[in-house]
Amino acid sequence: MPEAPAAPLPRLNLALQGGGSHGALTWGVLDALLEDGQWQFDGVSGTSAGAMNAVALAHGFATAAKEHKDPHEAHQAGCQQARDTLTRLWEGVGTLGSLMWGSPLSAANPMLGMISQWLSPYQTNPLDINPLRRLLEREVDFDLLCSERRAISAAGGPKVFVCATNVRTGRGEIFSGPRLSADAVMASACLPLLFKAVEIDGQHYWDGGYSGNPALHPLIYQTETSDILLVQINPIEHLELPHTGPEIMERMNEVTFNASLLAEMRAIEFVRRLLAEGKLDPRRYKSVRMHRIDGGAVLAPFGGRQQDPRGPSLCAQAVRAGPHGRAGMAAGAPQGCGRAALHQDR
Repeated sequence: MPEAPAAPLPRLNLALQGGGSHGALTWGVLDALLEDGQWQFDGVSGTSAGAMNAVALAHGFATAAKEHKDPHEAHQAGCQQARDTLTRLWEGVGTLGSLMWGSPLSAANPMLGMISQWLSPYQTNPLDINPLRRLLEREVDFDLLCSERRAISAAGGPKVFVCATNVRTGRGEIFSGPRLSADAVMASACLPLLFKAVEIDGQHYWDGGYSGNPALHPLIYQTETSDILLVQINPIEHLELPHTGPEIMERMNEVTFNASLLAEMRAIEFVRRLLAEGKLDPRRYKSVRMHRIDGGAVLAPFGGRQQDPRGPSLCAQAVRAGPHGRAGMAAGAPQGCGRAALHQDR
């Protein structure tokens, strides 16, 4: 008697915040999900460090889809290859010794903060040197991501959405499909006090966190899945009143980089309420279910300012903490990755 076909795996969208070296925490969360292997990923939206995690995840599935035609085998191989790619990426980050992106310079180093008021990256970094680009291009094949989109989906891998902020318009712009590139990811991580604006097709871009950290709307409108798992790095609440200059700048940064996310989450809740009251047509509007893993408890020992380039020891510590991101799964996601056990924010 032939074996019954395996039940389809539940599908999930991923929303990955940016946060400099704190993005290593997201690596740990993704590693736990991939090790379990019980999810298919419909879409992943990432900003800054979240964008790097997103393309590394998709690269693993793209590589597996190219090597395996059977969807089940491709999914299993994709999970492992995605884990390997993420590990190489973040170990490479640790080897570099620092991340040149995160929160504003003045929050990390008061002296550099004062200098940045007078000197721009067009003066201090005229060659626009960024070691992260070389690392990213070494670990992620963007041509493969663009050419194997259908195969990636068949293997249970995600569509990728990367957010960057258009300097001219101030609006967030989503890079996906054929527009996905190393330039798009570097634009998503481009803090204007550290690097020159990234030029793409005649437009210039800064960090996507100013307009979407991460952007949720592409997951709502361009995927079929209703469940979105947010891996949160920047704390929304801050219990203590900041008093020192660096503490104030740090909190200002957190508020700024969470503003767009909170606006989208309020809109999602508003639509859910109208759908529940029968005031909207469910055939036209999706009832999105938000789930959240809060990295605050794991990242608390590092301090918020450690998102910035403050030396090799800082980044090495953050990278070592990455695998411990799976500890956050206990609070926000299931041991067996069953959908019902996900923590849902309402």
